[in-house]
Amino acid sequence: MRTRWRAGHVLAHQHGGHRLLRDGEIVWEDDTLVHVGGHYPGHVDEDRDLGADTLVLPGLIDLDALTDIDHLVLDSWAGPDLAPGHQWSLDYFTHRRRDVFTPAERRTVRHYALVQLALHGITTYMPIASEIHSSWAEPYEELTAMAEESRGIGLRGYLGPAYRSGVNIALPDGGRDVAFDEERGREGLRDAVRFLDHAASLGDPLVNGVLLPCRIETLTEELLRETADVARRRDALVRLHCLQGLLERELTERRHGVTPLRLLERTGLLGTRLLVPHGLVTDRHPRVHGEDRGDLDTLARHGVSVVHCPQTSLRYGEVLRSFGSYRRAGVNLCLGTDSFPPDLVRGMDAGIHLAKIVDGRHDAAPAEHYVEAATLGGARALGRPDLGRLEPGAQADLVAFRTDDIRDGVQDDPVRTFLLNGTARQATHSVVAGRPVLVDGGIPGVDLADLRQRAQHLFARMRAAYSARDTLRRDADTLFPPTFPPFDHDAPH
Repeated sequence: MRTRWRAGHVLAHQHGGHRLLRDGEIVWEDDTLVHVGGHYPGHVDEDRDLGADTLVLPGLIDLDALTDIDHLVLDSWAGPDLAPGHQWSLDYFTHRRRDVFTPAERRTVRHYALVQLALHGITTYMPIASEIHSSWAEPYEELTAMAEESRGIGLRGYLGPAYRSGVNIALPDGGRDVAFDEERGREGLRDAVRFLDHAASLGDPLVNGVLLPCRIETLTEELLRETADVARRRDALVRLHCLQGLLERELTERRHGVTPLRLLERTGLLGTRLLVPHGLVTDRHPRVHGEDRGDLDTLARHGVSVVHCPQTSLRYGEVLRSFGSYRRAGVNLCLGTDSFPPDLVRGMDAGIHLAKIVDGRHDAAPAEHYVEAATLGGARALGRPDLGRLEPGAQADLVAFRTDDIRDGVQDDPVRTFLLNGTARQATHSVVAGRPVLVDGGIPGVDLADLRQRAQHLFARMRAAYSARDTLRRDADTLFPPTFPPFDHDAPH
């Protein structure tokens, strides 16, 4: 079956890079693009004119995609008095840890999150979920259920159960540490390998097994080495949250006697197909050395992809130092959202402007470099030259955004103007492997109003459960006070 889209603006791929095509046509047969250019003279079975005010991009690739009910809305603003209450206490770890949600409820959470990705124009994703409200990490069965939810929606997923040997905890004296249950870590890796086999058995190109160990400070050196060994034997991608914070660096040095980057090297993970979300704390960080002492070269030489999450970094008061420096060093930069909303358009805009501050120049990270990270950079990280581009022979993964809202202002360059003034909520259509996912702004078969209501109910449960984990056992309303006090109806006028 041949399908054609026509649109006023198409980000096509030509001569090794993206090119802006005006009044373009895109034609695909089954899952593969056969034409990107001007008028297509051949026969098509389905024809859709998206209009002169539509921008078509390669499908967006989110490699740190939140597949949970948002946690950042709860923990990105707290001061030192409340922040420890957002972590597990040692007592909770030792005696009382439990799952907040049932497996069925957890499946609803995953479905909700995947729908959000689709609504925001994401076509390929690698998931990240909160570990706070699970009794440990992610069981095998949860990921097999998630794979089915993902297949039902039609997204391209790179999936695996997250696993860890330990969990970050808040101590009664106000300090921080990691509490370990090493056998649970070994079980988690066994489940991860089992999922690699399951994904392969499905024979579905939209379900790809990967290894997703949690955070470097929560993994024993043994588990890191075993992960590297499995990755090499199975030629599997590994994504490991690392180089993302000063506390991580302190805990890693305390336990292993080396920095996180040296630990990656020592355990063999630098010799794998490694993705590192955030990558903020290298020798360039002002509280490390404040200058380049070779960390970026190490990442580049080993082919590590840094999953840059600018919007999340901004919300936690951090910044990459800097997008341009990593790019010039040869580090492959791709993008992630890592929080709600999963809006890579807002994320790209935040990154562009943060880079101006860090490097002190307006052209520090131009819009086109961020779009490349969201498309070609993600494809490189995955080892998929058939993704992230619109040219004949590539996968038919594409997304369309409306650009005719008067509130977005007048238009100059359609890509630059869209990133500056728009949002991924302007996505109207998307296709993954030639199959429609987003249609006229909605997901066929999904009752968004009902899903929103169910998600809000589960979020209330998640919020309330923080009290049991807090060292001081404060209630949720104390841990998460309102921005303003409630109106007092009994107060005199």
